[in-house]
Amino acid sequence: MPRSAVEISGADNITWYFSSSKVRRGFCRVCGCSMFFDPPAKDWIGISMGAFDGATSTRTAMHIFVAEKGDYYEINDGLPQFQRIPQ
Repeated sequence: MPRSAVEISGADNITWYFSSSKVRRGFCRVCGCSMFFDPPAKDWIGISMGAFDGATSTRTAMHIFVAEKGDYYEINDGLPQFQRIPQ
């Protein structure tokens, strides 16, 4: 999602962890759930859809890191598939 469109309520309950030199991840300080995938050099932020209560009207646009998916998953919805995050 575009970074400019994101407003985090309760930001004091988010703990940020740099999992690499290029990406930080946001976790709920209360329950520990993973909530954000944030590459600070990019103009977008990934948000875990499980972080929302209720309906979101959001639809999947693509699949990333498909080479690393479990062999028990099948992706057959016709959406684009990428080995990594598209540049």
